[in-house]
Amino acid sequence: MTKTRSRSVLTLVATASLTALTVVALPSPGSAEEGIGLSPLASYDSGADFDSGGAEIPAYDAKSQRFFVTNGAASAVDVLELQDGELVRVAQIDVPAVTSVAVSPKGGLLAVAVPAEVSTDPGQVRTFNTRNLKARRTSTVGALPDALTFTPDGKDILVANEGEPSGYGPNAVDPEGSVSLVDAANGKVRHADFTSFNGQRAALVGQGVRIFGPGASVAQDLEPEFIAITGNGSTAYVALQENNALAVLDVASATITDILPLGLKDHAVAGNELDASNRDEGIDIRSWPVKGMYMPDGIDAYTAGGETFVVTANEGDGRDDDGFTDMARIGDDEITLDPRVFPNAEALQQDENLGRLQFAAATSPTNAAGEFTELHTFGARSFTIRDAAGTIVFDSGSDFEDITAEVLPEAFNSNNDDNDSFDARSDDKGPEPEGIEVGQIDDRTYAFIGLERVGGVMVYDITDPRKASFVDYVTTRVFDEPAGQGTGGDLAPEGLVFVSAEDSPTGEPLLAVSHEVSGTTTVFTLG
Repeated sequence: MTKTRSRSVLTLVATASLTALTVVALPSPGSAEEGIGLSPLASYDSGADFDSGGAEIPAYDAKSQRFFVTNGAASAVDVLELQDGELVRVAQIDVPAVTSVAVSPKGGLLAVAVPAEVSTDPGQVRTFNTRNLKARRTSTVGALPDALTFTPDGKDILVANEGEPSGYGPNAVDPEGSVSLVDAANGKVRHADFTSFNGQRAALVGQGVRIFGPGASVAQDLEPEFIAITGNGSTAYVALQENNALAVLDVASATITDILPLGLKDHAVAGNELDASNRDEGIDIRSWPVKGMYMPDGIDAYTAGGETFVVTANEGDGRDDDGFTDMARIGDDEITLDPRVFPNAEALQQDENLGRLQFAAATSPTNAAGEFTELHTFGARSFTIRDAAGTIVFDSGSDFEDITAEVLPEAFNSNNDDNDSFDARSDDKGPEPEGIEVGQIDDRTYAFIGLERVGGVMVYDITDPRKASFVDYVTTRVFDEPAGQGTGGDLAPEGLVFVSAEDSPTGEPLLAVSHEVSGTTTVFTLG
């Protein structure tokens, strides 16, 4: 049975230069009397080839009033400014294989993550002056540095070193995951690793942490993805996406103090429904006997009522490397379900039901006969708020699919590179929430979540973490034009950055969103 909710929908058309705009606003219990709305202000097209990474991660510097956006297609960082209502490129910094950028909260200093040419070798963090763009320092960090961020006082740069293996087999290299802490003033580096957990494998797995790479130690298997730092700068939370966990880092001592398993989301529970098939010939959001692994990509942290909370965009990610994969479809011939748990297994494994759904065959539990007793899928199709101990205080449930089903009924669960792909992602992480950013406007706190596949940004009021409420959904994707000819609007939001009114060049709060497939960056005003 398809699940529907009554929602008020407003459709607008922006100026021709900013593509079509769709807005849905739903007043919710507990939300502010007057919520905010996103309106596109200006957009920049990198001119990169379609789906080549022309715009991925943005950062903003209040001192120079510039946006810095990674441009993987050009092996560079694009330097953008708002000028007379236009977002224009004023310079470009050549950086090979750039993966991420961050700007000091004190302003004036840009940090860039640069993997080595051989990705399993130690990478670098390079810093630049945000005004004259001159290089400052280069520091050696761990293997495959990705997301990076500054501490609130601007003294340290923390970078997540993912340490992905080159593959699995006799000649494969599997570096350890780690977090490097770079002194922003002198470039000296401290390293926080996971070697102290190598003797705790059984306990961690028993708690729900996924450690499963063939032949990998705990330190090799843990892969830091993203970092969020508490307001006082003392603690950082590190997303271990493939491991479905968060690591807790003590910044002062550069020590990983804990690993928090994120648990499973039961999609059989009311409110957690999903569309599980791309072969069901329609939108079919319903309860299913599967459990989603949260597996966040982007994370952020904020304070409410004196408590620290961590917000996560629950994208999901499997491993599919040379010599090993943890992914399969529930309907594959070699997959057998325990008939005592799944008495209707034959029906469930049909393509129009669960047969097409990707799940974690490597780590979903089985009985003595090798029959699956639980089916763990990738991602939770939601965003979640957790307290400092990792306990869930709010999850958006099935909102993302419910809302996009109503607003975009002909483009529901589309892929991000094809405007004729209705329902194509239902069997694989759905709308795929990837990036998340927290911002405060007046006395309200908001979460902005980018949906990588169908596109657009969800906005929630999270002022009260336990009573978070949906506020807005905006997409600047154009579905009635070809996606790959520069006419499809913004495709695949990857990174977001919030700019407070105090720091904004317009005097209004802004949100910048970079889109990997279309190579575009759009700045929204928050009114």
